[in-house]
Amino acid sequence: MKKHFSIYSIILILFMTSFSCQSSGDQEKKESSIDARVDSLLALMTLEEKVGQTVMYTSTWELTGPAPANGNNAYRAQQIRNGRVGGMLNVIGAKGTRSAQQLAVENSRLGIPLIFGYDVIHGYKTMFPIPLGQAASWNAEVARIGSEISAIEAASSGLHWTFAPMVDICRDGRFGRIMESAGEDPFLTSVMAKAWVNGYQGDDLSDQYSIAACAKHFAGYGFVEAGRDYNTVDISPNTLYNTVLPPFKAASDAGVATFMNAFNDLNGVPATGNAHIQRDILKGEWGFEGFVVSDWGSIGELLNHGFAEDSAHAAQLAMRAGSDMDMESEVYEYHLQKAIEEGKINEKLLDDAVRRILKVKFQLGLFDDPYKYCNEVLEKKNLLTVENLEASRDAARKSTVLLKNEKNLLPLSKDVNSIAVIGELAGSKDVPLGNWRAQANKNSAVSLYEGIKNALGDRTSVEFAAGYQLIEGNRTIFDTLNFAEDDGSGFKEAIRIAKRSEVVIMAIGEDCFQSGEGRSQADITLKGRQLELLEKIAQVNSNIIVVLMNGRPLAIPEVHQIAPAILESWHAGSEAGNAIADVIFGEYNPSGKLPVSFPYVTGQEPLHYDRKSTGRMVPENDQYDMVFWSHYEDAPNEALYPFGFGLSYTSFEFNNLEVIASENPGKITVSVGLKNTGDLEGTETIQVYIRDIAASITQPIKKLVDFKQIRLLSGQEDRISFTLDSSDFGFYNPQYQYIVEDGKFEIMVGNHSNNLISQTVEVKF
Repeated sequence: MKKHFSIYSIILILFMTSFSCQSSGDQEKKESSIDARVDSLLALMTLEEKVGQTVMYTSTWELTGPAPANGNNAYRAQQIRNGRVGGMLNVIGAKGTRSAQQLAVENSRLGIPLIFGYDVIHGYKTMFPIPLGQAASWNAEVARIGSEISAIEAASSGLHWTFAPMVDICRDGRFGRIMESAGEDPFLTSVMAKAWVNGYQGDDLSDQYSIAACAKHFAGYGFVEAGRDYNTVDISPNTLYNTVLPPFKAASDAGVATFMNAFNDLNGVPATGNAHIQRDILKGEWGFEGFVVSDWGSIGELLNHGFAEDSAHAAQLAMRAGSDMDMESEVYEYHLQKAIEEGKINEKLLDDAVRRILKVKFQLGLFDDPYKYCNEVLEKKNLLTVENLEASRDAARKSTVLLKNEKNLLPLSKDVNSIAVIGELAGSKDVPLGNWRAQANKNSAVSLYEGIKNALGDRTSVEFAAGYQLIEGNRTIFDTLNFAEDDGSGFKEAIRIAKRSEVVIMAIGEDCFQSGEGRSQADITLKGRQLELLEKIAQVNSNIIVVLMNGRPLAIPEVHQIAPAILESWHAGSEAGNAIADVIFGEYNPSGKLPVSFPYVTGQEPLHYDRKSTGRMVPENDQYDMVFWSHYEDAPNEALYPFGFGLSYTSFEFNNLEVIASENPGKITVSVGLKNTGDLEGTETIQVYIRDIAASITQPIKKLVDFKQIRLLSGQEDRISFTLDSSDFGFYNPQYQYIVEDGKFEIMVGNHSNNLISQTVEVKF
């Protein structure tokens, strides 16, 4: 121990110049100082120690107890003591992370601290709406605040790093991981990506409550064939550059500390071994200075792809391609050193990887205090606080989307005499927590039934019946789901209470573990007998408010036909029931908009608003009986609920669109009048789309380029302005160059992608 601290003290002395720079507040000097410290430490490291920094283990033993004495865990513990491990995941809690950190810092030759990562996707203890739900808020502050609170809770529990945000563009509702995304649009996803990164990382990674974010999955994961997780991706460079990469670029520009590569191959080259996207684009063109971590075991999976001959070959391919840290495949651990010694890999590539990893550790302040995050007092103080839960409730309200409100059934008066709350999902305290729930306590959410009762107290009769059965047996992230053999025995009670109640509130949708990693579905209609029960309920009570709980877009045309009112609540987090009740009873006027298109039928997937017109576009109205145009014989082309769609309890009117090309080349001013024509105060999201009418590469029929939210009183009107510049009108050409072409552009403004007013303007750049 004495020898260790002697060496550690020498290292600290070598880096003392950093302290004056940090106190000066000069970020440029601080970064320069960190670079100097990294270089000094790297010069002291042996080849074995450098390889060790690229190795990441998962926690497989109880780290708060004694280190294991034999077996694989004993080997791993010894590797940590020897300084042969750079990071760990799934080590949780201030006590556990302190114990693991002590193994590394107080035993290894150089005392280099570990970095602890965890999947903090939409909360740590306090759960916020799933990311797809947060994107439905169309509000960057919802995303930023949610990730900031998640970071505070995670950092207070000893964690340094989250494997979020996922910024994959996802256009196929069959893909289970769409719930982790911001949906189908590059611009909206870019806005949310920046907000998530800023929330997790704050202004300074060395802050006590900042954690390193990780933009994933680089790249193309959302385009897996048939929406099947881990599947192949074959897309054009046009799609890669113009659709897939922009949100990753936004995350990089926001200063995200790390990237994670993807499980999929991309145009024949697995992402983990893809030098073009990792070295040429990310670390080259974009100048990304953080490090790239593999997804779980994905370096080893280069063998499964048929890309690597063996594990040794996989190590060479991944390191050459720019994968800096190996998560749990043990490929770098066993093969990297030998490959360098034999001259198969240039040691400079390893040095670059280690330099990047060490830099993030320095930025987090781990060399100044390896235990700064291991504070059990803060852990007790900062988790599941009243303030955190209130923020979760607010996020859930703002993420709720009103899809239908026939005859103004909503908002519901609290003077209603009786309510029937129906649906297994309505009674669940677990489903609203969502998948990827970190350390949320099981069954800790406020159920919809509880939320309704909390809002009404004893003045209204509120009865509950589960009605249908959805999932039976174990239901965790690791379990294969078994859908229940529902015999309909619960129908009778549900119908009975519906018949005698003034209003029915019925929750339908998905169990939270129907979406998420490994949860792709070939059919995205309602499972089980949910629809059948809804049809029977409608026969005895027409006042039905459907609350959707789901992690993906669903094909629900029958629900649209039956229910007069439909609310999309997603998996809304810890305060789900209270937040949904706030919306139902008008305490909050819904303002959410869909970040993803809802199809009529699964066969429309992948479905997205920004499609190409094709050479056989939609015919004029009087020619719809013509056969030879791009369409389905058995389903519409359009979505049931289009991208950007969402109603309010009030109404808004757009008028007097003005599009003016500025004297300053490439600048366009767009302004539009907006009036609240309803009886209630409300928030509207003004969305701006463009269409390049004739370009050297065919362009989408519309593309979102900006949006703003504005709150107006009843009868109030305002004029909202946007300034568009050349970056909004350009695209990447086949030579991967971003170009902007003169020409005519249609400028469209409205409140969703299928409800727009437009003007055409000629623009010169």
